Amino acid sequence: MNLKDWLAHCEKLHPQTIDMGLERVQQVAQRLDWHWPCPVITVAGTNGKGSTCAMIEAVCRQSGYRTGVYTSPHLVHFEERCRIHGKAVDGAGLVAHFERVEQARTGLALTYFEFTTLAILDLLSQAELDVVVLEVGLGGRLDAVNVIDADAAVVTCIDLDHTEWLGPDRESIGREKVGIARTGRPLIVSDPVPPASVIAHAKQIGADLWLHGRDFHFSGERHQWHWIGRERRYHGLAYPALRGANQLLNASGVLALCEALRQRLPVSAQSVRNGLALVELPGRFQTLAGQPTVVLDVAHNPHSVATLFKTWMPWASTRKPMRCLAPWRTRIWSPC
Repeated sequence: MNLKDWLAHCEKLHPQTIDMGLERVQQVAQRLDWHWPCPVITVAGTNGKGSTCAMIEAVCRQSGYRTGVYTSPHLVHFEERCRIHGKAVDGAGLVAHFERVEQARTGLALTYFEFTTLAILDLLSQAELDVVVLEVGLGGRLDAVNVIDADAAVVTCIDLDHTEWLGPDRESIGREKVGIARTGRPLIVSDPVPPASVIAHAKQIGADLWLHGRDFHFSGERHQWHWIGRERRYHGLAYPALRGANQLLNASGVLALCEALRQRLPVSAQSVRNGLALVELPGRFQTLAGQPTVVLDVAHNPHSVATLFKTWMPWASTRKPMRCLAPWRTRIWSPC
């Protein structure tokens, strides 16, 4: 079976697309017997997860670390979900790990997401990496990546999304997102106004809580921005290469993470500057050359669409009339 065959196989194993819970995934993970000699970072949140993962990856790569990243979903090809040192994994290289998951599940009905996540985690565990970054797919507490006891967690901006699974309000959703935190380990919250449930859970389990506005701060000028943490500070930073009204929030959380993990994963100031300046991620206010100019963005919920509009308006005001196509649904935004 090739990768296409395995993906088709995964689609037939469970009657539901989403089946919240970790019991099945934990059983298979225990049988696969993973060992993680390097730091593992888990990232959850409503919006900003992919950008945060990409920034962590970029800074670590600039520091010379061999990185592994798992994100979902993919835009075009399934292999995009796993990057090893900045490059999408080869599909043929994933096949052996799908085979291992199939052998380990022994009849357990895994969803497509659970099976594919386990296969990618199996690959990452054997890839001889210096750091692994895992993006939560849905929620956090019951998401498949949460079978890994991460060395640090990041919670990005929290807003309404997947309410049928996570709850009807920010407090309920925040409670699910913060489920990735671990006792005594860094929890970076880059949401400037986090739900009370996030702070309460962090205190309850004794996580090392880093809050925006308390443990780290940032300020921006026209051409540069500044960041201050508990012990480190950066001045005169260039704006992140990823465009968007919320990218400074994401970048600020990444710098807090770097400080929190400085003993296990030291990065230089120059690596931070270079990483943020060179980071790339498709579908985040991505402009395509040509006439007319096309902008691609993966905004798919009210909060992210509002952020897209905040980014779009000042950018579009200096340009000729054009269109912005959101890939989840074709929409025409015409501010001109």
